[in-house]
Amino acid sequence: MTSRLTPEQIQLLKDELATELAGFLVDDFQLTPQEAIDMLYTSETFERLQDNATGLYYQSAGYVYSFLQNEIKNARVA
Repeated sequence: MTSRLTPEQIQLLKDELATELAGFLVDDFQLTPQEAIDMLYTSETFERLQDNATGLYYQSAGYVYSFLQNEIKNARVA
């Protein structure tokens, strides 16, 4: 049985993931919340998260964060 999510439910998942990702950035990089949000919102990972076709909104925060960490390490997102 497959359940279909409404656009509102998908947006809620994205918002929750963004909150968790920003929290990881604060903890791991000693950023202020605003700096973490700015870093996240300008990342390719966030862009992919916003694209429903990627399905990233349905993944765990840790999984999505691994993409963001890799992006920061290799592309120097800031």
